[in-house]
Amino acid sequence: MIDWRKSSYTGSGNDDICVEVADLGGCIGFRDSKDPDGPRLGFSSREFGGLLRRIRRGELNLGRDAT
Repeated sequence: MIDWRKSSYTGSGNDDICVEVADLGGCIGFRDSKDPDGPRLGFSSREFGGLLRRIRRGELNLGRDAT
């Protein structure tokens, strides 16, 4: 059984953004917690680390207001 955990950055209540993360044995999986049977994304540890580095450096437009 896969142990999906809700992201600590996910809001509470009726927020639109609800993400769950799981170790899928060889990759890190992501899914929408409101649609657990829906599509999932998977990243290798190396890919996920690269994504985190780019986020920390502010290289990605993550839907924040550009003003």
